[in-house]
Amino acid sequence: MAYNFAIIGVGGYVAPRHLRAIRDTGNRLVAAVDPKDSVGILDQFGFDIHFFTEIERFDRHLEKLRRGPAENRVHYVSICSPNYLHDAHCRLTLRVGADAICEKPLVINPWNLDALAELEAETGRRISTVLQLRVHPALLALKAKLQQNPGRSQREVVLTYITSRGNWYHVSWKGQAEKSGGVATNIGIHLFDLLLWLFGPAGDLKVYHADERRVSGWVELEGARVKWFLSVDPADLPPEAREAGKTTHRSIVVDGEALEFSEGFTDLHTRVYEETLAGRGFGIAEARPSIELTYRIRTAQVVAADSDAHPALKQAGGPG
Repeated sequence: MAYNFAIIGVGGYVAPRHLRAIRDTGNRLVAAVDPKDSVGILDQFGFDIHFFTEIERFDRHLEKLRRGPAENRVHYVSICSPNYLHDAHCRLTLRVGADAICEKPLVINPWNLDALAELEAETGRRISTVLQLRVHPALLALKAKLQQNPGRSQREVVLTYITSRGNWYHVSWKGQAEKSGGVATNIGIHLFDLLLWLFGPAGDLKVYHADERRVSGWVELEGARVKWFLSVDPADLPPEAREAGKTTHRSIVVDGEALEFSEGFTDLHTRVYEETLAGRGFGIAEARPSIELTYRIRTAQVVAADSDAHPALKQAGGPG
């Protein structure tokens, strides 16, 4: 069966991945909304897509479709809006009788998850989110390998993620912690979800540095002790990345062995859509651990760096 989709935030950075996933899973986009009207990309996916710049008119259109012929109703709404609006847009989706596929983070604050779960129960609809690293072939293989040795003591993990952003980032909603959740939530949520998925629930944590460009700390998981460093500052890129002209550096080292997962990212959103449409999507329960962990990081008191600090912290000018 082909499903009818609508999308919220079609003019945003991540929307093209959702548009391709809708198309590549054999479904049809029927409506889109964004406050900005620079959305010519829609023509790549159809010439009969209803487009709105006001969420209220979009909402009314979906409600009209819901009350019309069954074949015209919207089955799914893809949510690519700013983080702080995800909660409201999930609510809109369920109330017009559709299921939601929401970009990460599903919400910024953990308590919003409980209210969304109540709305799921009231409406009988479902909210899924995009945790694309859980469908990455290399990471699925690593999880299977780890499960073969469940009794092993904690592993030592070093996570480094630097994804360069210009001045626009800090002027936009992404640079406002109350709207994006800050660096740990906005760029780190999928990596923290990965670590929790691989190594189990979080215990103690320490935050050594936190500002609008970078955040670094340590967290103890059931099966690992993790030193982590996240940054949007290109000055933090290692020399080899800069010399190669790269703007992103991603590294996970487990017990001294680098995990190679730099390839295979191009179609992960499509794989998530395939899983979601097959009833195997990632819902509120799967999203909760990383949202709770990044909230703890965001509200933690910064402490002086010690032996658990990430090696990149001193290079970046952090404390210690």
